[in-house]
Amino acid sequence: MTPTSDRRLIWGTALTQFIGWGTLFIPFSLVLQPMEADLGWSRWELTGALTVGLLTSGILGIPVGRWVDRRGGRAPLTYGALLGAAALAAWAAVDSLWVFYLIWIVMGCAHATALWIPAMAVVVALARQPTKAIAGITFITGFTGTVFIPVVAALVEGLGWRGALLALAALQLLPAVIAWAQFRGVPPPTPPTAIAKGDALRLAMRRPAFWGLALCFAAHVFIGVGLGSHLVPLLREHGLPETSVLLIVALHGPTQVAARAMLYFAGNRASMRLVGMFSAPLLVVALLWLAVAPPTFVWLLPFVACWAVADGLMTIVRAAGTAEILGRDGYGAITGALTLIGVLPRTAAPFVLALAWEAAGGYGPVPWLLAAVAALGAAAFVLAARDRGPAPA
Repeated sequence: MTPTSDRRLIWGTALTQFIGWGTLFIPFSLVLQPMEADLGWSRWELTGALTVGLLTSGILGIPVGRWVDRRGGRAPLTYGALLGAAALAAWAAVDSLWVFYLIWIVMGCAHATALWIPAMAVVVALARQPTKAIAGITFITGFTGTVFIPVVAALVEGLGWRGALLALAALQLLPAVIAWAQFRGVPPPTPPTAIAKGDALRLAMRRPAFWGLALCFAAHVFIGVGLGSHLVPLLREHGLPETSVLLIVALHGPTQVAARAMLYFAGNRASMRLVGMFSAPLLVVALLWLAVAPPTFVWLLPFVACWAVADGLMTIVRAAGTAEILGRDGYGAITGALTLIGVLPRTAAPFVLALAWEAAGGYGPVPWLLAAVAALGAAAFVLAARDRGPAPA
């Protein structure tokens, strides 16, 4: 690989992920209410399909990761993108609830094969500077919501939810073309003996670092999904004006992108251990500030700044830090296992926080609960960062 091919890898991977997340994940929340009105299904019935899709994706993480470790990423990234396009087209025609659930099982397969795990496994295997490459990719994909939320909303408004999904299905064909062309002529990897025997994941799971990372990343995804689903009503309950609420939420994206940009320019000079030991406690600080700050826009700015920086950096630590701490051998299977462990926290977070809200009669204890989860995740990352050797045979 050369620096030029690293740039090609960054741009090719970033485009497949930018479009893939924009078409396969973001539309769900934007077509939810139109589907309710059109089909008469309840919100619980609809969101249950999303949960099934997330569970399917998590379960497939390990076998897909092993495939990439042994045979490369061209097939899963290409055919996964095509599968996603087919699922979107089927979704546009759905009129039966049980079929909708089947479609989301297929969509979960597309998520597992076309999105984050195989893409990052390819980058870690091929890039000369994987940390810089991952930072560059996440910098670009950080704008996915900024671009696709208004685009999908406009498509739903102009074409209806079925027409919007058909348009997105056509767009989702582009990542398949990019992935097929990007890895044309690239030979599959020659896996080390441990990978060939399927031992890389087993050896990694013997190390305290694996379980430290698993707990840290599970805490991170619980907080991210929980805040994503409850931050707006939490701020409204505090009595902030609507413009302040929306601006605080909107500041998260640009701030995390700026943090990723700084890490990109730092390149391989940045140790992922040190970045994680900075960003994981910073998330604790952010949530404690949310718990005690007066409910005014100015006083909540430090919260959103610390939260966004920590969130932006931890996304990179999740990908590049796993390679730095656990090694590149068997990276796909290892990250698949880490993702599988995080599936339950990811799917449970909105419900757990809703139960806390209902039990307390308000959002008062929620920031404290999230801060405790963040503190547990930070301690777990310290455990992982201090483990510098493989498990004994």
